[in-house]
Amino acid sequence: MSDKIKSGPFQPTVDSLKNYICPDWFRDAKFGIWSHWGPQSVPTYGDWYARHMYTEGHAQYYYHWRKYGHPSNFGYKDIIKLWKAENFDPAGLMNRYVESGAKYFVCQAMHHDNFDNFNSTYNPWNSVNLGPKKDICALWQTEARKHSLPFGLSEHLAASYTWLSASHGCDKTGPYAGVPYDGADPVNQSLYRDNDSEVLVIGEATNWLTKNPKYHADWFKRIKDVIDKFQPDLLYSDSECPFGDTGLAIVAHLYNTSAAAHAGENNAVYNFKQHNAENKAEDITRIGVLDIERGLSDKPLPEPWQDDTSLGDWFYNVRDIYKTADEVADTLVDIVAKNGNLLLNVPQKPEGTLDEETLYTLKRIGVWLKDNGEGIYGSRPNAKYREGKTELDGGPFREKKTVWHSTDYRFTRKDNAVYAFMMRPGSEAKAVIHTLGRLNEKEIKSVAVSGRPAEFEQKDGALLVSLTSGIDKSMPVCIKAVLL
Repeated sequence: MSDKIKSGPFQPTVDSLKNYICPDWFRDAKFGIWSHWGPQSVPTYGDWYARHMYTEGHAQYYYHWRKYGHPSNFGYKDIIKLWKAENFDPAGLMNRYVESGAKYFVCQAMHHDNFDNFNSTYNPWNSVNLGPKKDICALWQTEARKHSLPFGLSEHLAASYTWLSASHGCDKTGPYAGVPYDGADPVNQSLYRDNDSEVLVIGEATNWLTKNPKYHADWFKRIKDVIDKFQPDLLYSDSECPFGDTGLAIVAHLYNTSAAAHAGENNAVYNFKQHNAENKAEDITRIGVLDIERGLSDKPLPEPWQDDTSLGDWFYNVRDIYKTADEVADTLVDIVAKNGNLLLNVPQKPEGTLDEETLYTLKRIGVWLKDNGEGIYGSRPNAKYREGKTELDGGPFREKKTVWHSTDYRFTRKDNAVYAFMMRPGSEAKAVIHTLGRLNEKEIKSVAVSGRPAEFEQKDGALLVSLTSGIDKSMPVCIKAVLL
C-alpha cells in the first residue's frame, strides 16, 4: 500500500519508522484530556455495550433486554439512532478542559462498534448521517485549535472485525433460543459486517485482530480517510500497530502528512500498544509513542510514553465510582517522573454534558496544576526519579489506589531547577528530602513550595524545607529547588 500513502521522509518499514523522534510539544504537554464518547454512552451502562448486549448472561445483555427489548428485535443499530448529543457544547467543554490544565486534546474517531464520529467517506454509519447529525470530530477540532491545543484522534477500528462477531449469534436458552440476533441479518451487514467466522474469544490467546486481508484493506482506507480529513497531531490505535505492513503504511502516511505541513519535519505522534508478542521487538517500539492502558511503567523509560485512563468507565456508566482529583494528581506526578504523559478520559453523558462529580474533579485538578504545574509542564526526568518506599507496579490494567507517605517523593528537572513532589505531606510541618542534600546535589540557591518562597536548610544528608501555610496537603506538593 506504499503507493497510496503520502511521500515524505518516512517509508512504511520498521527500519525507516524507527528513526522517529517524538516532537517536543508532546514531551512538554504531559497532560491531555480525552473524549471517549459515542453511541455506546446512550444506555449509560458502560463500556463494550455494543458487544455485551449480544452476550447471553452478561449484565448488559439483561439490561438491554429489559430496557429496550431483545437484541433479535432491538439491536445496536437502534441504539445508534437514539444518540442525539442534543446538549453537546464543545466550546464550553473545551474551556473547562483548558481550565483543568490539559495541554492536548484527543477525541474518539470510531470505537469497536464500527460507528464513525465524523463525516466518513466510506462508512454510512456515522454521526453526520445518523444520531446527532453532527461532525463530532470536526467540532472538537475547531475548539481545540481556538485554544492552540494539539488535536488527536483515537481509532479503535482494528479490533472491530472480530469484536462484532457476537452480533451474529443467538441465545442458547430461554424464549429466544435459536433466534438470530439482528447482526445476522444481511440487511444490517454494513454495520455488523459479514465476519461471523473469526469469533472473538477473550482470554490468554485473545484473537483481537483479523487475519482477513479484505478487512486489512478496509482499515487502511478508513484510517487514511481520518488522517486526510483532520491531519491530527496525534493518532491513537487501541491495539498494537495493526496488520503488519498495512499498519506501517498508515504510520508513515501520518508522519509524512505532518511533515508536509511543517516544513519537512514530522510533528505528529502515533500511540500504539503491546498486546502481542510480535510487538515486543525493540525496533517496533521505536516507531511511535508506546501507550500503556490503565497502567504505567515501573521505572523511567528512555523514550516518551503515555498512560491512558479514565475517571470512570470508558463510556458513561451510572454504576461508576470515579477517581478523585488526588488520585489523578498522584498518577500524573508518578508518570511524568518516569518520562511519560497522562491522557485522561472524562466520561460524557449521551446528551453531551458532564455530571457534577466530574466537573468538581476537573476544577480541583486545574487548581492543583496552577500551583504545582511548573514541575510538570516542560519537565524532564531527574537522574534520580524517586525517594521513599512506595513503588507502583508496571504494566497495563494494573492501576490501583495507592497509600502514600510523607517520605515518598517523585522528582523532575528543568533548566537549573529540581522539582521534588512530596506525595502526601499530611500533617508534616517540614519536608525532608535526602536526594537534595549537599552530598547528592549542588548547593541550592532558593526553594519554593507550590510556587511560594519557603525557608530551607541544606545539610549534608538532606534538604529541609518549611511547608508554607495555605497549601493543599491532601495532594502532592511541588517543592522547587533552584541550584547554584
